[in-house]
Amino acid sequence: MNGQPAHGLPTREGVSPSCVGLPAGDWPTITDFLVQRFPAIERDTWLQRMRDGLVADEFGAPVTAERPYRGHMRVYYYRALEDEPRVPFEAEVLYQDEHLVVADKPHFLPVTPSGHYVQETLLVRLKNSLGLEGLAPLHRIDRETAGLVLFSVKPSERDAYQALFRQHEVAKHYEAIAAWREGMAFPMTRQSRIVQGEPFFRQQEATGPANSETHISVLEILGVYARYALSPVTGKKHQLRVHMHALGLPILNDRIYPPVHPTPDDDYASPLQLLAKSLRFRDPLTGKERAFQTRLSLHTGLPPLHPVSN
Repeated sequence: MNGQPAHGLPTREGVSPSCVGLPAGDWPTITDFLVQRFPAIERDTWLQRMRDGLVADEFGAPVTAERPYRGHMRVYYYRALEDEPRVPFEAEVLYQDEHLVVADKPHFLPVTPSGHYVQETLLVRLKNSLGLEGLAPLHRIDRETAGLVLFSVKPSERDAYQALFRQHEVAKHYEAIAAWREGMAFPMTRQSRIVQGEPFFRQQEATGPANSETHISVLEILGVYARYALSPVTGKKHQLRVHMHALGLPILNDRIYPPVHPTPDDDYASPLQLLAKSLRFRDPLTGKERAFQTRLSLHTGLPPLHPVSN
């Protein structure tokens, strides 16, 4: 099939189709299931996608409006957003070869499609600009975080690189500007158990065996702030932000830790002061040492946003 997936829906404008499994059930049509499964998407939207040939089953057969429901099958479709916000910052490709692409992600740009973002993501932008349909991120950083993101070029090689992250064989180093408190001893190691908090997008520390570890040191003191070097051993969601907040050292401009009332729009003038600084590992395919460093930097001289207690 010349590399085209069995479902017959190739990458479209840099976006791969989404997939939903059909469970056992008695819905009259596949359309009825999709409308119930995704209540935020109108029936007319699904019908238009079907007319446009943008919904297919796992065998490549089109899903039409009246096609009877059958469980234990997968359906593929394209996500589309009518009013997707434009992220006014550009990524930079730092390195590219037949195996890897390394890019500097700006603040506010998501790595992959999710929520309110599809086209305005690092992955889709790179697929469109580089013409690499098989491109896939090997790890993630938060939308609010800037810095290095590593991608594999060939799907057949993806697992070999992802295994490095699973086995903690990638040395990852970050920088952050956060509150400074006298009397704390650095360098230090923060180990704790991180679990999902409330609301669902926040994480929190909990009692129990540690599942996260971060090495923290101070690079320079900037008045009521300091520039910290953060080296995560594990890769839990929001790990660095949770650990710094738990220490009473919230990262500058963090709008989640500590919790605040979210605003509907991003404040582009006040990005989170967290930067994915460098990556180092032994390439599992070539055996060579790989080392990459961001060209981005954090801001200094910003006004204090978090009160600091002595």
